[in-house]
Amino acid sequence: MRISIIGAGAAGCFAAIEIKRRLPKAEVVVFESGRKALAKVAITGGGRCNLTNSFEGVVGVETVYPRGARLMKRLLKEFSHTDAYRWFEDAGVRLLTQEDHCVFPVSQDAMEIVNTLLGLMKRYGVVLKTQHRITTIEPLEKDDGLEYALYVSTPSNLQSKVYESDVVVVTTGGSPRLSGLSMLAPLELEMVSPVPSLFSFCLEKGPITDLMGTVVEDTAVSVVGTKMKAEGPLLITHWGLSGPAILKLSSYAARYLNEHDYRTTISVNWFGKAHEEEVVEELGELAARHAQKQLQSVYPTRFNSRLWTFLLQSCGLRPEQRWAELGRKSFNRLASRLTSFTFEVVGKNRFKDEFVTCGGVALGNVNPSTLECRRHPNFYFAGEVLDIDAITGGFNLQAAWTTAYVVAKSISAS
Repeated sequence: MRISIIGAGAAGCFAAIEIKRRLPKAEVVVFESGRKALAKVAITGGGRCNLTNSFEGVVGVETVYPRGARLMKRLLKEFSHTDAYRWFEDAGVRLLTQEDHCVFPVSQDAMEIVNTLLGLMKRYGVVLKTQHRITTIEPLEKDDGLEYALYVSTPSNLQSKVYESDVVVVTTGGSPRLSGLSMLAPLELEMVSPVPSLFSFCLEKGPITDLMGTVVEDTAVSVVGTKMKAEGPLLITHWGLSGPAILKLSSYAARYLNEHDYRTTISVNWFGKAHEEEVVEELGELAARHAQKQLQSVYPTRFNSRLWTFLLQSCGLRPEQRWAELGRKSFNRLASRLTSFTFEVVGKNRFKDEFVTCGGVALGNVNPSTLECRRHPNFYFAGEVLDIDAITGGFNLQAAWTTAYVVAKSISAS
C-alpha cells in the first residue's frame, strides 16, 4: 500500500509516525514543499514549542476553538491533551505544565520536539521528500480500485513528475489564500475562504504606543458593537496592542475584522471582569487611605506609573492632584474610563512568525468520525488545512495531533 502525506508539518509528521506504527509494511511518503520539515513547529511558542494545554479552566471547547469546536469535541475523545502528553513523554520528551496551563518541553527548546518527530519517522521508515511541491491531485479510476495521481514539482525538474498513491492525506496547514490550495481543484471540494487569525492590533502612533513593553496581567477586551470579547494579559507594543487577551480576541473576531479591513473600535477593561461600581469602590478605598497624596504617586498595583499617568491624563485629571480633591463626578469618570477605555484599531500586525489562518477545507467535506473525504474514498485531511483553528495556548498544535491520530487510526482500520 502506498500512502502519500502532503505537508511535513505537525499533523503530517505525526500522522506518518502513527500510520507506520499500525501498518509497518505500508510505503509512507511525506512530501514537503519547503526545505525543512516542521519549520513552523520549530518557532512556535517563541521557539519553546507550546505543544498542548492542560485544558484546566476551559469551560467549553467552543471557547478555545472558534472554528471546528463541534468536531474537535468529538475527536478529543479519541486523542485528548492527556493522550498527547503521554505520547510525547513515552517518546522521551519530558514535559511541564505552566501556571497558565500551557505545556512545554522541560528543555524549553522546540527543536527537541522537531528532532523527536523526525527521529521517529526515520526509525519507522517514513520517506521524507523536501522541496517536493504537489501541484495537482487527480483521482484515477483503476481496474483494481481508485488511486490518486500526485503531480510533483521540484527545483531541479522543469516538468512535474507523477506519483501514484492508494491513500492520500493532506496536511498542508493553513493557507493565507485559497490559491494555496489550488492542488485540490480537481476534487471539486467545498472551500472556506481563508483569513488571518491570531494577530495583534495596530494603533496610530501616540502616547499609548510610547508605553511599549507595559503589561497589565488581568484585562478584558471586546469589539465595540459586538458580543466578541476575551480576557487575559495585555501587552502594549510600539505598534499597538498585543498579548494573550488581544490574540484571543483576534481569533474570535477573525472574519469580522477581515470584513472591516481591520479597522474597528475595541474597548479595554483594565480591571478584567470588574464592574464600574466595583472600581469606584476600590478607588474610594485608595483615596481614603491616601487622601493627601498625589494621584500619580498612589495607584492600583496592576498599573505601572507611566500607564497610570497616561490613564489619568486621558480622563482630564492632573497627576499632581491630591486624592482628597477628587469629587464624585471625577471618581465616576475615572472608573468609567478604566472599565471601558476605547482604542481605534487601524490594522493588524502578524504575531511573530506564528501565523494561523481560519478557513480552508470545509468540514462538511469530511466524515466527522474518520476525517475521510465524503466524495473521494481513501482521501483524508488533518491539521489546519481543515477549517479548524484555535486561540493561542497550545490548542492549535493539539488539533494537529488529534486530527492526525484520528486519520492514522482510520486508515489502519480500513
